[in-house]
Amino acid sequence: MLRRVKRVAFARGLVVVVAGESSIAADGVHGRVRTPATWRIRTWPAHDRAEALAGRRAGADALFVSPVHATRSHAGASGLGPARAMRIGRGLGIPVIALGGMDESRWRRIRRFGFHGWAAIDAWVR
Repeated sequence: MLRRVKRVAFARGLVVVVAGESSIAADGVHGRVRTPATWRIRTWPAHDRAEALAGRRAGADALFVSPVHATRSHAGASGLGPARAMRIGRGLGIPVIALGGMDESRWRRIRRFGFHGWAAIDAWVR
């Protein structure tokens, strides 16, 4: 499946980041994984300011702040909301990516808060 995702991502100019170890090379790694030299970027999960600061200290290239909205992957958790989510990563000198219940329509509504982009799981599999 990762090979198929990579083909689609490449064709669309997108980046593929994997969480955990993978035998298939990706563009980047997410979280507390040793970063081989072959990966171009390292992203970091941030659900609060402390995690955002830990990501900066770890040398993250971007923060995935989540969940911006309620989502299946965080069942029962309410979303942070766009303003609160942006405050988690603001001022750290790292791009802040909105994650959690995101789709293109929601992205158009929240991009004004200063996010550098958005990421999703369900938005791509529906």
